[in-house]
Amino acid sequence: MRDTSELTAAVERFADRLRTAPQSRLQRGAAAQGLALARELAVRAQRAEDPEREPVLMPDAGVFTVADQLLVAGNDLAEILRTAPADSREGELGEAVRLVREAAERSGL
Repeated sequence: MRDTSELTAAVERFADRLRTAPQSRLQRGAAAQGLALARELAVRAQRAEDPEREPVLMPDAGVFTVADQLLVAGNDLAEILRTAPADSREGELGEAVRLVREAAERSGL
C-alpha cells in the first residue's frame, strides 16, 4: 500500500481555496481549472479501476460545486492508488500530485 496523503492534502488545499473564492474569481476561470482537474482525476480513477470500460465524464454542476467534485475525484483516485500493487501504478501518484499543484497555480488561487 502506498502513502497517498500528499495527493489528498493537495486536493483538499485546492478544494478549500475554491470553496472560499468569490463568485467572480470562480467565474473568471478558477472553477474551470478545478473542474478540468476533477474530470482528469476521475478519468484516471475509472481507468485504473476498470481499464476495459469507457470512462464517464464528470458533469459540470456549476461553479459552487466544483470543490466537492474535486474532492470526490481526488479521494477516489487516492484510494485506488493506495490499494494498488506498487509496481502496477508506478509514477501515477506523483503525476496526480503534479496535476493538482499545476491546476491550483493556473487558477490563481
